[in-house]
Amino acid sequence: MILSDISIRRPIFATVINLLVVILGLIAFSRLELREYPDIDPPVVAVQTAYIGASSEVIENRVTKVLEDSIAGIQGVRSIDSTSEDGLSSISVEFKLDRNVEEAANDVRDRVQRVQGQLPDEVETPEISKVDSNAQPIFWIAFRSETRDGLELTDYAKRYVVDRLSVVDGVSRVQVGGERRYAIRVWLDRSALAARKLTVSDIQQALARENVELPAGRIESVEREFTVRVERMFDSVEQFQNLVIKRGNDGYLVRLKDVAHVEKGAEDERRELHYNGTASIGLGVVKQSNANTLDVIRGIKVEMEKIKETLPADIIMETAFDSGIFIEGAVHEVYLTIGITLALVILVIWLFLGDMRATLIPALAIPVSIVGGLIVLWLLGFSINLLTLLALVLAIGLVVDDAIVVLENVYKRIESGSPALASAQIGTNQVAFAVVATTLVLVAVFAPVSLMPGNVGRLFTEFAWAMIGAILFSAFVALTLTPMLCSKILKPAMAAAAHEHQNFITRKLNAMIDTFGSHYSGYLDKLFHRPLLVVFFMLVVIGLGGFFVKFISSEYAPKEDRGYFLAFIQAPEGSSLEFTKKNVAVVEKSLMRLLPSGPLNDNKGTGEA
Repeated sequence: MILSDISIRRPIFATVINLLVVILGLIAFSRLELREYPDIDPPVVAVQTAYIGASSEVIENRVTKVLEDSIAGIQGVRSIDSTSEDGLSSISVEFKLDRNVEEAANDVRDRVQRVQGQLPDEVETPEISKVDSNAQPIFWIAFRSETRDGLELTDYAKRYVVDRLSVVDGVSRVQVGGERRYAIRVWLDRSALAARKLTVSDIQQALARENVELPAGRIESVEREFTVRVERMFDSVEQFQNLVIKRGNDGYLVRLKDVAHVEKGAEDERRELHYNGTASIGLGVVKQSNANTLDVIRGIKVEMEKIKETLPADIIMETAFDSGIFIEGAVHEVYLTIGITLALVILVIWLFLGDMRATLIPALAIPVSIVGGLIVLWLLGFSINLLTLLALVLAIGLVVDDAIVVLENVYKRIESGSPALASAQIGTNQVAFAVVATTLVLVAVFAPVSLMPGNVGRLFTEFAWAMIGAILFSAFVALTLTPMLCSKILKPAMAAAAHEHQNFITRKLNAMIDTFGSHYSGYLDKLFHRPLLVVFFMLVVIGLGGFFVKFISSEYAPKEDRGYFLAFIQAPEGSSLEFTKKNVAVVEKSLMRLLPSGPLNDNKGTGEA
């Protein structure tokens, strides 16, 4: 074969080519995204519409139903789920797997804009977003204090912490969970409004009209020019209290403080987050779609240590949730499995060959083939995950086959006394067609897996291509590096000496194989004369397999213990916020007993109402 002949005649060329494969594979490994599982999220678009003050019934009839009727006609919609609650409408639109999520989001946005005029005037502009697992926080930081409330913690975190975490490599954005932003709250007195012949709309119009900053032109002279700015933005309770709502017939100015109680408070009083029983806020780190999860988390932890040095004494910043713990543990175990598998494969090869020099040749073929498979994953835009790593573990036993076939045929000729160079060239040419055919058969087995439809197909596509890439590179290595090494490492005298001085285990294994082979040949001769018995036996095996498969349970993914659990509490319909908080506190107090005593504790608990 041309490829093997060139590699044997030009060993430096063969070495450089395989080194190039290793280098490109290592580059691909450093740039591949690390995930727990492949990205198989279905195309989902979410529509959220706020209608502050409206009841769930009004939201359902005036907002949710109008939007649903318009969205339902979009091509490729698989299902529409909606939730209507006080002040908020949430619609989740799932599309078929073959639908591009960008196009789907544009179609939803277009349909929503068509019916936006049918919504009540007080409704805020609907927010349309793509739902992606990459948009979920991978790391949560608890930010708490014994002396500061949620308002002060939120203000401090947004001023001094969020921006520092946002610039860490691989971070897309930082969410603030349970945030309580400062706002001016106006509590209207209906009796005072009625006495002055005012309505809520009059208050809203006055706030919108007065609490605004507008351009006021500029002053020009011959040599100077000044921009005029009228400062009308209110930033204190006193300024809001003195806001003029109406002028009476007698010239009396009706101010906001005459008809309402004005105070500084939280923008949303119906949300609260606790961490280990203490009122807190959470900082959720969202990674970029192509960023390595573990690298992002490591960078966040380094930045956290720097931030802790600048925090006030009363503020505590610690890890509340780390999704990288399970991923890192799972990936570490897979890497360990790859190492153990590689060692066992090399050990088995050595036990059967009994020659360390001959064992070295297929041992080198394994890492080159595995690393080469990473190039295919990189070119196809896939990631390193548990399934692709599983494929590499399984591939170790397959990629060594081609090298062993070539090595065995060359080694056999060298044992008979032929020169190493001629044995490598002739022996490789004799089995080259078999190597190529075996490789194509294995590729044909895994190629249909990459074409499977549905979520299962998307889940195993990366698995299949990881196997295909490793198998293809194993054939390349078997036809380049393996014959070149055979021509340089193996010598007739060394092969004969190794055959005569085999270790004890190899001799015993060879004797057992010879004994087994003689018995197997005898049974095989007898079965050749009874073909119906063989066919009947195979039919029985297939029938039993089909029978017992009905009793084997099936599931999408195996159950795993990740070291945490989620508990959801749903209060009766119509329950107030105080009622919900009181009952959540009871559950929280019960769960607090699970925490170990002392300042060091790894079992964190977070609750949100």
